[in-house]
Amino acid sequence: MSAIVPARFVSQFRISRPRLSLSYSYSTHPPSPSLSPANNHHVKPDTESEDDAEEQRQRKRKTEWKRRQGGQSFLDHLIINVRGGKGGNGCVAFHREKFVPMGPPSGGNGGRGGDVYILPTPHLTTLSSIPKRVRATSGANGQGTWQNGKNAPPVILKVPLGTVVRELPRDDPRRTKDEWEAEEEALEGLGMEERRMKMRERRWVHYPRAQDDNVKRDVFQQAEAALWREERERRWVRRQKALKPVYLDLDKVEDTTPPVDAPLGTGKHEFMGHLVVSGGAGGMGNPHFLSQVNRSPKFATRGLEGERLTLYLELKILADVGLVGMPNAGKSTLLRALTGGRAKTEVASYAFTTLNPIVGVIRVAEDGTFEGGLQGGGVYEETLIEEQKSREANESAAQTSADAAPLQEGGAGPECAGIHDEGYRPGHHFDIVETFRFTIADNPGLISRASENVGLGHSFLRSMERSLALVYVVDLSLDAPWDELRDLREELEKYQPGMSSKARMVIANKADLLGGDGGDEEDVREAREKLAKLEEYVKREMVVPDTRLQDSEVARGRTLDVVPVSAKYSLNLRKVVGMMQQYIKEARNAS
Repeated sequence: MSAIVPARFVSQFRISRPRLSLSYSYSTHPPSPSLSPANNHHVKPDTESEDDAEEQRQRKRKTEWKRRQGGQSFLDHLIINVRGGKGGNGCVAFHREKFVPMGPPSGGNGGRGGDVYILPTPHLTTLSSIPKRVRATSGANGQGTWQNGKNAPPVILKVPLGTVVRELPRDDPRRTKDEWEAEEEALEGLGMEERRMKMRERRWVHYPRAQDDNVKRDVFQQAEAALWREERERRWVRRQKALKPVYLDLDKVEDTTPPVDAPLGTGKHEFMGHLVVSGGAGGMGNPHFLSQVNRSPKFATRGLEGERLTLYLELKILADVGLVGMPNAGKSTLLRALTGGRAKTEVASYAFTTLNPIVGVIRVAEDGTFEGGLQGGGVYEETLIEEQKSREANESAAQTSADAAPLQEGGAGPECAGIHDEGYRPGHHFDIVETFRFTIADNPGLISRASENVGLGHSFLRSMERSLALVYVVDLSLDAPWDELRDLREELEKYQPGMSSKARMVIANKADLLGGDGGDEEDVREAREKLAKLEEYVKREMVVPDTRLQDSEVARGRTLDVVPVSAKYSLNLRKVVGMMQQYIKEARNAS
């Protein structure tokens, strides 16, 4: 007995057949090699060197991607268009109730458009979370029975601490049109009569079917003339404001705590930031135009447009000490050694491993012991697997410390024994003995012609302007490390004259041979001679003028300190930390 299939099921069956055949044809394709069960297993490299080579190739591709600025996640400069909210329109209404068929005008005023504030916050470290277009909400329109529109809430734009905000000048092609220029562009190409009608539509609200009658009345023409006078005054104020463009240096968080001698009952107002753009005022309802002559005004004004600005945001890292060096000089390894591995910097044997500025915190005890020195026995290799190799090196840590004695001159290691004996360790245990802390910034490597924005030039130099002290890091294993010093100083001066005067120290990194680690005697002798030549070059060529010196010493200037270290083996770092601490104290007292 055959079953009878309804027509709707037949249509569904016919539609579904191609889907079944398509799915079946897809499943009959041979599986790809990457999805095959036979190939879906972990392929272990033959040797560890092949794995390291592949890792370096991947990171090199990442470096090239960053240099092309393809969707970078770290932004230190940004152009944004900021627009205040439009004011709400006024309302044209008349009061009506029982036994009052012809009541007075009762239209409410429009609400004010939202303002835009910029608030510095220490919780952000990049400009990537800031939108390129910021527009505040418009105010609510007025309503009948004298109901005024609600004011729009302000927009608070949070930026990282250390951001400099500049308004682009009028002749900058990147600048967008302000509110007046935008209206002129919208009216471009219209005749005189059409232009006048469009401008009236942008400024007035009429009662239904009363527009033609309002335009002919004298009271409306007088109100329109008064509106034009107010608009001319606003245009003049806007031009005067453009003569003093917005410039904010947001290098500190404002303290809004009321003074102790404030009167009782003084409230604490939340600091919303710095006002950069004001919202438009709300329009007036028809009761505003009530007079002895005009007892039934049938028109109201629209809300005003908010201000429009184009701002240039520039983030300058707030670090006490900035490391200045060529690519692969060992800055990232040095920062890791100073922080005990807490600073997650990338280190490798190729240029531009550091793509973004990284700031590390150095905490120092009263006796000069720093938190990173408590790790002890760490070996910070030039690959990302230094943790594994450091564990292997811990077996000979005692011998390494003994061999490093000629280099340390008060370095890390045995001199931290007092802190270890008292039971203090890195982390929150160090809070009890901490007496001083400062920050160090590891920046992208500086190369020749970086002041012309070659390589990562301006991204590096921009982050160094706020540092209280600069420290040169050179590779002592090179044939002529003094050539690096000369190039570094020239690029700093080309980017900003006088910037090199912040330099206080030259760190000769990769000075492993000076520690007596069992190297060839000839190599050790050459390393010591190279260090002596570097010190002589710094004393002769790297003189920095210092106004704090006496008159007899001003002509001679201030010479930089030269300290040999081995960041890889954490040698002589305690002396470096002590000298940096002294530099920062002097800079803070001077400011």
